Amino acid sequence: MQELARKLGLRVDPTIFFVSAGIMVAFLVALLVAPGPIGDAFGAGRTWIVTNLGWFFILGVTSWVAFLLWVALSRYGAIRLGGNDARPDYGNISWFTMLFAGGIGTVLMFWGVAEPISHFSTPPRPDVAPYSVEAADDAMGFAIYHLGLHTWAIFTLPGLAFAYFIYRYDLPMRFSSVFYPLLGERIYGPIGKTLDIFALLGTLFGVAVSIGLGTQQINAGLTELFGIPNAVMPKVLIIAVLTTVAVGSIVAGLDSGIKLLSNINIGMAVGLMFFVLFTGATVFLLRAIVETFGIYISNLLPMAFWNDTLAQYTHEKGGWGWQGNWTVFYWAWTVTWSPFIGIFVARISRGRTIREFVLGVLFAPSIFTLIWFAIFGWSAMQIDGIGEQARAALGDQAGSLSQAVEQSVPLAMFAFFEHFPAATLIQGLAVVIVAIFFATSSDSASLVVDMLCTGTPDPGPVHQRMFWGIAEGVLAAMLIVLAGEAGLTALQQVITVIGLPVFILVFGMMFSLLRGLQSENIPPAHVGKPPHTEDLQGPR
Repeated sequence: MQELARKLGLRVDPTIFFVSAGIMVAFLVALLVAPGPIGDAFGAGRTWIVTNLGWFFILGVTSWVAFLLWVALSRYGAIRLGGNDARPDYGNISWFTMLFAGGIGTVLMFWGVAEPISHFSTPPRPDVAPYSVEAADDAMGFAIYHLGLHTWAIFTLPGLAFAYFIYRYDLPMRFSSVFYPLLGERIYGPIGKTLDIFALLGTLFGVAVSIGLGTQQINAGLTELFGIPNAVMPKVLIIAVLTTVAVGSIVAGLDSGIKLLSNINIGMAVGLMFFVLFTGATVFLLRAIVETFGIYISNLLPMAFWNDTLAQYTHEKGGWGWQGNWTVFYWAWTVTWSPFIGIFVARISRGRTIREFVLGVLFAPSIFTLIWFAIFGWSAMQIDGIGEQARAALGDQAGSLSQAVEQSVPLAMFAFFEHFPAATLIQGLAVVIVAIFFATSSDSASLVVDMLCTGTPDPGPVHQRMFWGIAEGVLAAMLIVLAGEAGLTALQQVITVIGLPVFILVFGMMFSLLRGLQSENIPPAHVGKPPHTEDLQGPR
């Protein structure tokens, strides 16, 4: 394989590259040959995981949040990710925009209206009436729980582990490096390479699912604007066009491509958010932003441990009830992104202290997410009608957004903008924002996959990087073809099955990182004796 890599002009670990590429191609062929049985297998796997291991996902992510906060506030928080004299390569604003655009920008555009409205019309808790004030509060609490601190903990833990072992131990920029305290030199052998291959494939599938969701939303927007059919072929064409944009950014590199796209897109997204704030019910939304912080803080602990244990007694269908389709899906999906986002965030965070890293990656995007959901979510629910009196006043218009979400989740954002000035223009802008978020996710994932193959932060040959960008687009297109009309459900099945083994490995990261930190020669803080009163008085 080494000779083949040389002939192809690749700069990779040949085992990781060729085995990963081979498995991916084999899966694509299997999708073409037998899409039905493969879909059934993923559906059965998802049902088993949700039924038997949903509690593991809930408890796991909550424990990661607690661990990260402890590390940041402990004496280990002063450790610098790099040499003691290292300083950050990127300013705070560029750092934030890159990690956010490469993280869940597409997710906020997809679910910013759809999730609060879904929980508002179909409350998670059985004792809450749909469309009530209580349903509105719960809708915001659950939406931000799903995309706040817990989601970013899934990114932060691997990111911190990567940055710590790569920069402190001078290890290769690979997934296996994180397990050095547990495996030692075996990270360079078959066990380490197996971990790297698995992380690479998990990244490809996780990003492909996100591309699939983004493509559905773009198609819904184009249907609303230009009447383009909401069908498989337009989605495949959208993926082809945007993959071309992503590959162009990959060729440009991190600073010229991803950084530029991220800064442009976050600016456009913030502009869209302010547009909704100032053309909507401004005073109501400003009050709602403040109140939403309180809703999140007061509900965070109960939600973090809520497992819907009594679903079999309170839901007609029994089983896991609501949570299996929402929280467990979110955690399983997000964790497949964790190797990708973790390495990407580590790559752009050299020189920061552990405390800066953890608090920055956990809290800055979470605060932005809360404000985003407060503005879009409360606006959407107000348009739909909160409470019996408001819904009676709206007449036939009450529940219009709920109906739109029920018919098509990707259409939610565009149905929402119909209630604002310059609707067509804003809908077009939303399509562009989703498209660029998709491109930044794809190109940053391709660069990370390339790093997993090379083991260094330096980019590989152009054609090597382009291969992974094209591969992500092809994989996403095949998942769309496999999904057919039941797109979102099929994508949820695939990602839940892929997410379980990745979730287990991230748990291993936590213990490996703890062992590494404990080996640091950092004396515990000592508190001296308080001075006597006379020592505090000046000379008389």
